[in-house]
Amino acid sequence: MDVCPTQAITAPYEIDARRCISYLTIELKGSIPLELRPLIGNRVYGCDDCQIFCPWNKFAETTDEPDFAVRNGLDNISLVQCFAWTESDFKKNMAGSAIYRIGYEQWLRNIAVGLGNAQTTTEIVSALQSRIHDSSILLREHIDWALARHLTQHHK
Repeated sequence: MDVCPTQAITAPYEIDARRCISYLTIELKGSIPLELRPLIGNRVYGCDDCQIFCPWNKFAETTDEPDFAVRNGLDNISLVQCFAWTESDFKKNMAGSAIYRIGYEQWLRNIAVGLGNAQTTTEIVSALQSRIHDSSILLREHIDWALARHLTQHHK
């Protein structure tokens, strides 16, 4: 219960799914609540911290099964690089991945939150500013939030 970044695990065997990062970044199609955005950190697609600490999972073994291997180069790419993807880049790079189902707008929304939670750098601020006039109201809302955090020196 203590490891959940958003305190979504409210009691033994009880979860407030509305606070769960996996719900917020994957299932929620609208705006991520303001009070939960800082708690998401740099997570773009789910969390699973609870799985790491689940007592039952101590019996799990690492697998060499190719279906569980990191794909699409996501283990060696920055959020700024992902934020620069066009929609066709997203579709090409995420084809065959579960991430594909959240769609491009939600992908960018989630990355904007991650960038808003990062340490302030010129590169991050520039990346956010590059999309400030995006046609998506949802994305602009999350970019505005992220920029406000950086421009008020919140992370320096």
